[in-house]
Amino acid sequence: MARDRPRKPARTSGQWLALALAIIVHVAFVIVLVFSVRWQNRKPEPVMAELYAPPPRTPVVEQAAPEPPPPPAPEPPRPARTPVPEPPREPPPKAAPKPAPAVEKPDPRAAEIAQKAKAEEERKKREQTAREKKEREKKDAEQRDAEKKKQDEQRRVAEARERQKREAETLERQNREADALKAQAEREQAARAAQQKADADAAARNRAEADYIRRIQTKVKGNVVLPPDLPGNPEAIFDVIQLPTGEIIDAVLRKSSGVRAYDDAVQRAIVKSSPLPRPDRPDLFQRTLTLKFRPQD
Repeated sequence: MARDRPRKPARTSGQWLALALAIIVHVAFVIVLVFSVRWQNRKPEPVMAELYAPPPRTPVVEQAAPEPPPPPAPEPPRPARTPVPEPPREPPPKAAPKPAPAVEKPDPRAAEIAQKAKAEEERKKREQTAREKKEREKKDAEQRDAEKKKQDEQRRVAEARERQKREAETLERQNREADALKAQAEREQAARAAQQKADADAAARNRAEADYIRRIQTKVKGNVVLPPDLPGNPEAIFDVIQLPTGEIIDAVLRKSSGVRAYDDAVQRAIVKSSPLPRPDRPDLFQRTLTLKFRPQD
């Protein structure tokens, strides 16, 4: 921790109270002084006097003076008193001289006591400063710890939110991938089902068509009159044109077997087999059929 700058010692509550009382006393003294000066310098108030004229004199009626009483008889003369001399007064006693004020001798331990008091005050100030510094460092440490805890908590919350966000994104991506895979699997399954159905339909159609062609070939072969001395197992291919009712319109040789007599015999048998067997399913009907014939099949 960096060393704190030296700071002035903080005032204690007692010092603040003494300072406040001193300020109040000085303010009261100034107020009293101002009012006393105003009272002494008060301007004389003017005095108003009303003058009245003397009332008129009423004439006095002279009355006849009463007759004077007869003079008293003269008293006999009294003997004169001889003045008695007053005793001499004693002079007032002289006031006793006031004793001179006693001069207090300086206490030789006063300087030492003052020095010790000053040292004690400085020690208390140092202790107070050290205690305040320690408390300030403790508060700073607690504040740093609280700030660090707050930052750690904010970082943990941010990391938790980021982790939750990543997990949500991962889960959403996995869900999308799962949905895509599911959709693809459903499409593939549907395609396989459709293909299987198509294959089944094609197989069924092929079987039905093969059965249809085989019935026609069977009927035609039943009407073929093979020529004598037919060599091998030649193959003749005809294009048979028919109506929906199975009636034959024409039979055209598409590929000869190499034996003209066999070709003619097959053609006569095709015409003789009209009407041809009809298919079990109407969609299997073909206006032009390609039929293959071998004598030994």
